Amino acid sequence: MFRHHLNPEPGFHWRGGEITRLEAFSDAVFAFAVTLLVVSLEVPYTFDELMDVIRGFPAFAICFSMLLLVWYNHAKFFRRYGMQDPAIQALNAFLLFVVLFYVYPLKFLFTMLIGLMTNGATLPHAHVIHDPISQHEVPALMAIYGLGYAAVFGIFAWMHAIAYKRRHILELTELERFKTRRSMQDHCAMAGFGILSTVLAVTFPVKLSGFAGWVYMFIGPYYTITGTIMGKKEKLLHERQLKEETEKVTT
Repeated sequence: MFRHHLNPEPGFHWRGGEITRLEAFSDAVFAFAVTLLVVSLEVPYTFDELMDVIRGFPAFAICFSMLLLVWYNHAKFFRRYGMQDPAIQALNAFLLFVVLFYVYPLKFLFTMLIGLMTNGATLPHAHVIHDPISQHEVPALMAIYGLGYAAVFGIFAWMHAIAYKRRHILELTELERFKTRRSMQDHCAMAGFGILSTVLAVTFPVKLSGFAGWVYMFIGPYYTITGTIMGKKEKLLHERQLKEETEKVTT
């Protein structure tokens, strides 16, 4: 039913075959999104322009890493399940729309945050004199970021829910079903962080709305705790699957 390939992911048979038009188009959109993150598309002609490009590097690095994380989850999903039906195509289109729409808000947010932390040292010369954002605009910015963050991971959770619903058609093993549920849970949790941050941003007093961003600091502890708990069970299932596969080969 599916083409078999060497698997770079232990315990999960990748059902995706050759790169499809849908994946190729998605990669092109991600590449365009990265292009939009670049400080300047033109080669600097003066030293000041060059320094403006260099000042934007920290924000670009963070935004690039976040886009790379989204791309990785996207690529892994299509490699794992190889689904191309209308429902997945629609969700994929919505995901790409959100990614493109949020490129500039993402770039603005981290340019501003790093600029504030460095007392304007990383801001382009033209923006150092003026405040990049006023206090009463912070809740809206945090809400925009939170909703975008929630939308991206909410779509991933939905896509994995569809894959899990079709677990019999996809012939997922017990370990693969566990990994699918775990991915669905992680993406739901990430969407929850975005929603919680948004709610806090719009309900906190304006002077405290920036603290809504501290919600994302709990992402690390979340993955540490769930990785420890779920990792043990995943290891047991993996060992059991290897044992069963070995027994089949010997018999």
